[in-house]
Amino acid sequence: MISTQELVLTIGKRRLIDQLSWQVGDGECWSIIGRNGAGKSTLLRTLAGLRDPDGGSVSIQGRPLPQWPLAELARQRAFLAQSRSDAFAYSVIETVLSARHPYHDNRYWEGSDDHRIALAALASMEVADMAERDVRTLSGGERQRVAIAAMLAQDTPLLLLDEPANALDLAHQVSVMGLLARLCREQNKTAVMVGHDLNLAHSVSTHALLLMGDGRWLAGSVGEVMRPAILSEYLGHPIEIVQHCKRSIFIPSEDIA
Repeated sequence: MISTQELVLTIGKRRLIDQLSWQVGDGECWSIIGRNGAGKSTLLRTLAGLRDPDGGSVSIQGRPLPQWPLAELARQRAFLAQSRSDAFAYSVIETVLSARHPYHDNRYWEGSDDHRIALAALASMEVADMAERDVRTLSGGERQRVAIAAMLAQDTPLLLLDEPANALDLAHQVSVMGLLARLCREQNKTAVMVGHDLNLAHSVSTHALLLMGDGRWLAGSVGEVMRPAILSEYLGHPIEIVQHCKRSIFIPSEDIA
């Protein structure tokens, strides 16, 4: 679905990622993990084509990003930013319908299919009753669910999400992450997401990419990568795993002087 070839990302004189050759297959759900400033959001924006690499390349479906016309690219990948600013008084339904524009070809106005898809996406995020609300009146968590609904309405095979659980309460964190996992498992969509909650990442992801922030990285299945010794090194704090029934629960070790 998406791959990188000897990808290099830098900020100033600092090399965040060095020689990342990485392949993400159809139906896989990846979590990108690392400390603050390790380059997670920078990598996601580069995968989305919103930032040029400092070396190497990114391909979707085997086709380098620069070769994708923008309208075609918008039908292949959807991007959820970590934060957003609502400057205009759009309604919730208008916000989600805007994600349908890549499918309009030579027409501007939305059709009945667009409205059906948008309403279904809002319902999946439990915000359909807010369809006529001004997005500027929503809470942070409600606005996040509307943003995810817009991503779902875009209906792309590849989902790139920067902290999708951000601002959500516990119940919605679990439901949103569970929905993403089901989309990968049942509809063969591919998800690549940035997150800080190890327990959520481990419970829904098939694979993990760890970034050290100094160029080093490690990629593989969650079973191979999300191990206490590895996580402790990459996150800079001792991590322990507690088994509860079939779940693995990650907790920071007490390190109080």
